[in-house]
Amino acid sequence: MCTGSCSKFVAIPLYVLAPVSIICNIMLFFPGFETKYAAEDRDGLLRITEEVKYMGGLIGGGIMVLIPAFHIHLTSAKNCCANRCGMFLSIGFAAVGVLGAVYSLSAAGLGLSNGPTCLWSNGGTPLEWGTPFAGGNGSYLANKDMWNWCKEPENVVEFNVGLFSTLLVAACVELVLCLIQMVNGLFGCICGTCGKE
Repeated sequence: MCTGSCSKFVAIPLYVLAPVSIICNIMLFFPGFETKYAAEDRDGLLRITEEVKYMGGLIGGGIMVLIPAFHIHLTSAKNCCANRCGMFLSIGFAAVGVLGAVYSLSAAGLGLSNGPTCLWSNGGTPLEWGTPFAGGNGSYLANKDMWNWCKEPENVVEFNVGLFSTLLVAACVELVLCLIQMVNGLFGCICGTCGKE
């Protein structure tokens, strides 16, 4: 496969995955699709899961992947960056994408591991806002009975698991694609692109 064609193969999925990461991160700010929890999350009151505020999907899997995707795609265009210099620069841009994907992956992994912030009680304790599954190494994921501990926002565990899992998968794919582009950029820089240089 030509290095330019490979760049296009890498860039197009990144164009899709970056907005998916951004949308998932924004949605996590509104558990249960309600804005009241975001509005209440100030003055020391914790109503939104802490890992959402790291904005791994918005900054890492979104912006830090989308900007490199533009340059990576340009390396497949004739009369632009489809030359050795463009391929060399794509290595650096892809490295930024790798860092963004790793950041998004880390934030999503922590979000899944610690679980959501919710109004909770396990039956023997009074209702309180907190993160009931933190420190459990994600054991709540395999025990759906524990999900009933969260009383408010409604279905917040499913909401967080679904969106953080989507962020995790998107970040893994972004990471692989950016690593592929780093290797592709190296070949394009050393061997040249398929077009005339």
